[in-house]
Amino acid sequence: MEHIFNALSALRAPLQQGEYDLHRLVMDALDAASIPWEHEVRLAPRCRIDLMCGSVGVEIKRGAVDKARVLQQLSRYAACPQVTALILVTEKTIPLPHAIGGKPVRLLCLNRLWGIAL
Repeated sequence: MEHIFNALSALRAPLQQGEYDLHRLVMDALDAASIPWEHEVRLAPRCRIDLMCGSVGVEIKRGAVDKARVLQQLSRYAACPQVTALILVTEKTIPLPHAIGGKPVRLLCLNRLWGIAL
């Protein structure tokens, strides 16, 4: 998971991106690091994650994030046997546990990468 997180830490997303624009930036960063990925992966019925890099799931959220809702979503992903770890990419910081369902979780907050407080 760390090599994926490190590759994504190089992102410098401009403001006012749409969510699918952020998907493209993330996919480009993974490509630049030679990390294979799959987009919009169905993990279970009514359970689709934005990206899978091997067994690491990457979920991308733009704008204000509803913490309770995203925790429910990440919990559904963590319950899937093909997921061993999760990375949440957001524009704004939200508190997350270090693990969900016994699987490690990392937050990559884009506003921290911009070097300004938003």
